[in-house]
Amino acid sequence: MANLPLTLGCWGYDRVMPLKDGRVRPEGIDLRFLDMIVEETFFRMLRQREFDVSEMSMSSYTVSLSRPERPFVAIPVYPSRFFRHSCIYVNANSGIETAQDLIGKRVGVPEYQMTAPVWIRGILSDHYGVPVDSVTYVTGGEEAPNREEKLKLNLPENISVEPIGEGKTLAQMLRTGEIDALHTARKPSTYDGVTVRRLFPDHIPVEKQYWRETGIFPIMHVIAIRREVYEANRWIAMNLYQAFREAQRITYHDNGETSALKGMLPWFNAHVEEAVELMGPDFWPYGLEKNRKVLETFLRYHHEQGLSPRVLRVEEMFALETFEEFVI
Repeated sequence: MANLPLTLGCWGYDRVMPLKDGRVRPEGIDLRFLDMIVEETFFRMLRQREFDVSEMSMSSYTVSLSRPERPFVAIPVYPSRFFRHSCIYVNANSGIETAQDLIGKRVGVPEYQMTAPVWIRGILSDHYGVPVDSVTYVTGGEEAPNREEKLKLNLPENISVEPIGEGKTLAQMLRTGEIDALHTARKPSTYDGVTVRRLFPDHIPVEKQYWRETGIFPIMHVIAIRREVYEANRWIAMNLYQAFREAQRITYHDNGETSALKGMLPWFNAHVEEAVELMGPDFWPYGLEKNRKVLETFLRYHHEQGLSPRVLRVEEMFALETFEEFVI
């Protein structure tokens, strides 16, 4: 019986490279790995459904779960995670010195529904007393003009969101002071540490303390399957999940190699040892149960920010076949 051909749109992270180079092959599947930056992958999958399987913004995926057609089903693989305290940028002349100074300001976001700003708004609300509806959100392209939300949103009246003018970019508006701050996934090109700086300049200790207090390593992306592909081949959910886990196992092993540097950072091994000491050997866990608190927190934020009509259950996010694994 021939293998099932599937296309996968995903960025070429170290934790998925064994899938791209063929060292790991999902059982029963001929996988065609298409290596693209996340913005392109998300746009093409959400707008045109171009791939059988793809990396997907966790927020966009969660929005899709509230739509009647529910076009995707995810497996509990998280190709991107990121502590986001470092991703709050401010104009030095805006009078913002502490998080609470954001209240009443104009804050740029490339898209309101982006996963990174969802986490940032939630963290600011939970830990710094900045209510989600206490600022005006300004949306548009960060570096190129005319970006729009990938998904149509129906936000509550207390959430104020307005698009930027045609031909403008958030990076330039932050530099000129037309917006006071920016919540984003990418460091803006106008960041110079002087006129445009981080709200938390020494963010690493802040993020480590956040981990110690919460145990949360924010999830940014999931792996989503087009629902019609999944429904016709339910077995692929677990086979893909197992393949992603094997690819990650290889990366964990490579990270622990000490005879030569597997990464180009001079103190790569020290960074790995520090992460293991702080977060444990499986510091980037896949699966549902190991990530229940992270996922429940995100789903609460998603609802509080008007992006979900109700708080979804974690179990609603993933293919049923991936909830448990066979053991001998």
